[in-house]
Amino acid sequence: MQEFGDFANIDIDKLLKGADEQFARIEELQKSMSTIVGRAQDDDGLVTVEYGSEGLRELQLHPKAMRLSSGELADLIKVVFRDAAADLQTQVSGAMSETFGEDDNPMKYVNNPDEALNKIKEAEAAYNRTFEDVMGELDRIRRRLDL
Repeated sequence: MQEFGDFANIDIDKLLKGADEQFARIEELQKSMSTIVGRAQDDDGLVTVEYGSEGLRELQLHPKAMRLSSGELADLIKVVFRDAAADLQTQVSGAMSETFGEDDNPMKYVNNPDEALNKIKEAEAAYNRTFEDVMGELDRIRRRLDL
């Protein structure tokens, strides 16, 4: 009879417990994501923005902001809006780090598509190796059974 190598020594209970813990952490992450809000305000306090997962939540304009030209106000709103979105992204990344750990944080690939592509290529290579191993083993079984 063929040996199963290290697979014969897998602690199924430990594996299932680890999976349950990971699912619980992901569920907590999903709950916390809906409450995370990015906030920003310009240095003079003229524009305040809150940005959440649903998009713009709050835009407050101080009455003094109306003294700016429409172009200046529009530019200021865009800058503060970007700052609020960046604050949201930072908080999401922090929550992801807590859940997945710093090394496995998927948010680290948001600003580094080359690294993300490298990880995809590594996963593809691992899949191909595994597929070839399985197909080779199936071929050996087929030959042994003379099929």
